[in-house]
This record gives sequence, structure tokens and C-alpha cells, in this order.
Amino acid sequence: MFEGKNFGYDGNTTGEVVFNTALTGYQEIITDPSYYGQIVTLTYPLIGNYGINDSDIESDKIQVKGLVVGNYENDWSNFNGLESLNDYLRKNKITAITGIDTRALTKIIRSEGAMRGLITKENLSEKNYLSKIKDSPQMTGSDLVQYVTAKQNYTLKSEKVKKKIAVYDFGIKKNILRELLKYDTELIVFNAKTPANELLGLKPDGVFLSNGPGDPDAVKYAIENVKIISSSGIPVFGICLGHQIIALAHGARTYKLKFGHRGANHPVKNHRQNSIEITSQNHGFAVDEKTINADELEITHTNLYDGTNEGLRHKKLPVMSVQYHPEASPGPNDSKYLFDEFINLINKFS
Repeated sequence: MFEGKNFGYDGNTTGEVVFNTALTGYQEIITDPSYYGQIVTLTYPLIGNYGINDSDIESDKIQVKGLVVGNYENDWSNFNGLESLNDYLRKNKITAITGIDTRALTKIIRSEGAMRGLITKENLSEKNYLSKIKDSPQMTGSDLVQYVTAKQNYTLKSEKVKKKIAVYDFGIKKNILRELLKYDTELIVFNAKTPANELLGLKPDGVFLSNGPGDPDAVKYAIENVKIISSSGIPVFGICLGHQIIALAHGARTYKLKFGHRGANHPVKNHRQNSIEITSQNHGFAVDEKTINADELEITHTNLYDGTNEGLRHKKLPVMSVQYHPEASPGPNDSKYLFDEFINLINKFS
């Protein structure tokens, strides 16, 4: 139990408590749909000092269930700023807590693993607190994609359109769409449950599988759709949850990490180029490399913190994926070459 001061919305919230080690980018973090269902602890101590603007939002609302910070600063300064983080949280009805020892909390999560938690102003017994937490849903086995995917399909276009890309929205970040639009594309964004044949009927030049929250093994409809799309011969690129869905569609298995990878400074080895990338990451599950069919899939990237899988490429089909976020936001731009590789794949097979 940690005692602090409430800011944002004056209410109660439960969720899986995780930590993110990024030094900046709290606005991008809290609006990232991959965090749906989670209470995010920010390890950088000073949060709020540059306020909120309308250009660094990664979805149409705050996606986290709660926010934990060491020191919230309400006096902000930013030439793009519009309002304080406190006002933004309150407007979105998101409860936050400040003034606790986030270093101690992070060490607990790192040692014991991510676990469910509660932010509340209610004065209850420890037994009642635990009861509320245990009544909250577990992350393992939860299909959270259904809560963050686009309700209606929509289209985005560059000024000049040379290629048409179908996008499965499992909880897509806006910066992914911005990056793809740089390549003179038309992006048709689909609800996650759209049948594969509907996508293929539009004869896209490529298919993109987005990031998203929850347990990838619970998103059965996506796995079945990707099996069909992969075998069609159309170039496919998946990131984060999209990477895990591709692995599952090709017979591999996934598992829950102890405390996940969340931050903007994770070193990843690119085996194809024999180089190191510093990457932006946000995931709580990983692909089990022992279950990967080496006759079908090539392991292209490995996390240098813990040796977990970070990338795959099919040996016969034009299918590629990475576990991390090449679009960053927040984070470094080391991995943006992957969008070039996807477009090159499209050019090769179209």
C-alpha cells in the first residue's frame, strides 16, 4: 500500500499496474490504446511540466485506467500547450495519484511481476481493498482489442496515392498512420473483427497489422484472419500485437512476461544487419521462440535485455513483423527503416 495525493478525476480505478521508463512522452503514453486496462507508473519523477497539446495524442482519448507519478507539476510551459495534465485527466475521467515512492513501486513490480491494483480515496480495510482488486479482470485471457478498435471503417489518403494498404486496427496509434501516409498511400482502416475476405476483396497492395492491448492468444478472430491473409501472398507487416498475431497464425505460441517491456530505450539486435537499435516498446506478452517453426519463420530481432523475440520474417511469404514500435512516439527513430522495408516489399510483390 502506498499513500499519496489524488489528481485528475476524483474517483476509483482498478487495472494491471505496470511501469514505463521513458523520460518524456507522458501524453503519448496515456493515449496509447496498448495500455487499455492498465494503471501506468511513470518512473521519471517529474510529470506534467510541459502540459498537454493536441499534436501528441495517439488516439481520440486517454486509454490508461489510471496514472501513478512521483511528483506532479501543475505549472506547465510549452509553446504548443493547451491545458494541464490534471485538467486533461479530469476531462477524460481518469484517476491519478502523486507523491508516492515510484522507485519502490517499480522495484516491487520488477521483482514480483505486474499485478492488479487499485487507486482510491475510500478508507477501507485491507481485506476490502484486496476484494476490489481481485474482482477486477485479469490480463491473461482478456481480449481487449474489441474495446479500442475503430467502430467504423475509415480511409486516409496522401496527396498522391500510389499504393493501397489495408490496416487492421487492433488499437492503432496515430503516428503509425502518419508514418504510412508519408509513402503516398491510401490507408483503409478496418475494425479488428472484419473478415479477411472483405479486406482481400479490395485488392490492397499490402496489409498492416497494428499494435493493441491484452492477451494476443485471446484474439482468436484476428489469428484466423491473418492465416488467410498471410497465405494470399499479399505483403503483410505487423508490429507489437500484430507481430504476436502473425506468430500465432503460423503455429507459434505466446506467453505473459513477468513485468513486460515499456519504455523508450530498449536495445534490440537486428540479426539481418548485425546492428543494434534503441527502440520504443510497450508490451506485456512475448512470442515463445522455442515454438517457432524454423522452416517457416526467420528470427530477425532479439531483445538484448532478456533475449526475448523481437522480430520475425517468413522465409517464403512476404510477411514481416517486429515486437517494438518503429513509429516511436515517444522514443528514438532508429527503427523507422522498417516502414521502408514494408513499402519495398509491396513494390516487389505488386
